[in-house]
Amino acid sequence: MPEQIAFISTRFAGTDGVSLESAKWAEVLWQDQLVSHWYGGVLDRDSNVSMCVPEAYFGHPENQWINDRVWGHTHRAPDVTRRIHDLTEYLKGTLYDFVDQFDITLLIIQNALAIPMHLPLGMALTEFLSETMMPAIAHHHDFYWERSRFQVNNVPDFLDMAFPPRDIHLQHVVINQSAREELALRKGISSMLVPNVFDFDHPPDETDDYGEDVRREMGLEPDDKLILQPTRIVPRKGIEHSIALVQRLKDKRCKLIISHSAGDEGSDYPEQMAELAQSEGVDLRFFGDRVGDHRHVNGDGKKIYVLHDLYPHADLVMYPSIYEGFGNALLEAFYFRVPIIVNRYPVWVRDIEPKNFRVPVMDGFVNRKIVTEAHRLLDDKEYRRKMVDHNYNLAKKFYGYPILHYCLQTLFSNVKFGM
Repeated sequence: MPEQIAFISTRFAGTDGVSLESAKWAEVLWQDQLVSHWYGGVLDRDSNVSMCVPEAYFGHPENQWINDRVWGHTHRAPDVTRRIHDLTEYLKGTLYDFVDQFDITLLIIQNALAIPMHLPLGMALTEFLSETMMPAIAHHHDFYWERSRFQVNNVPDFLDMAFPPRDIHLQHVVINQSAREELALRKGISSMLVPNVFDFDHPPDETDDYGEDVRREMGLEPDDKLILQPTRIVPRKGIEHSIALVQRLKDKRCKLIISHSAGDEGSDYPEQMAELAQSEGVDLRFFGDRVGDHRHVNGDGKKIYVLHDLYPHADLVMYPSIYEGFGNALLEAFYFRVPIIVNRYPVWVRDIEPKNFRVPVMDGFVNRKIVTEAHRLLDDKEYRRKMVDHNYNLAKKFYGYPILHYCLQTLFSNVKFGM
């Protein structure tokens, strides 16, 4: 009988990094006949192999009530402590039920022990692991000390206990070298670096025509140049740099398309970017209301695309982010063979740049060299082809599924040895 393993997080749905990477892990693990099950507060996984516990979602009202009284405050009231513990006990009980129902032998915890968007879930997992001594892997995408919103709080005891815990049966995985060093420095915990990956052994399906009309739906003319920024509209994504580049290109064919909405981070930045683009004479279009986590037709009869429908039609990808935990959009651009311009965010500098990808890079601002490179990538097809082919082959070597398969085999060997 195949071994039953479980992925745990607050949410497995949509196009966030946790949901995407966990699905890739499950796909690779299936190669070794390991059956994946799913536990979370919001799920788009098969209900036959999953348990949805609404209270485990970080947006659940009870968790939001806790967060409102924990973050940004230095004093914790007794009723806050009591409700944290009550929700922890409830969630721990559901974890026992989940493990029993599916006969789980190993947990893969996705970010729930790294970033405390759901304190009680992290504490429930920590207590569950201590009580059961069940082997587990904690896949950390971003830690609380990397986010300013978690710096002022009244729960240092809980953070020290559970984010992440020091459990001898728990193996830790991080996605970049800086996180590996910080985890060792702050917690005395060793970890394995497993980068984000993409299935470069299987190129995009050229027969898929669902997105063939996406340029027309964006309002583009046949000779327009689609410059895509595949990010949300939030300050750390640096959209102002993309506007600056398009302005300096002085080419009316160039249209800047932002693929995602702002999410829950307010409307101030999107409005500022719209005003900036207008003042600079840049044709900026927000397309986030037409991009979702799955293809469908909305209530107005309009097609909803997924991000991967956009890349094949892009002439250039902009990635001017100030900070990224890894940078999935980078791998996606390599996969779809679209040239990309990157701001030298820290993980790019430390982990990716030394691998010699052919990528024009900006160092916090758009200079003449970047503008010249953009012109050439838009107009010189042979130069563009050589660049994207080089990047595809290099990404296949360093960020393909075989790399993940090797890392997971190592992790599982350690688990069995530890058992």
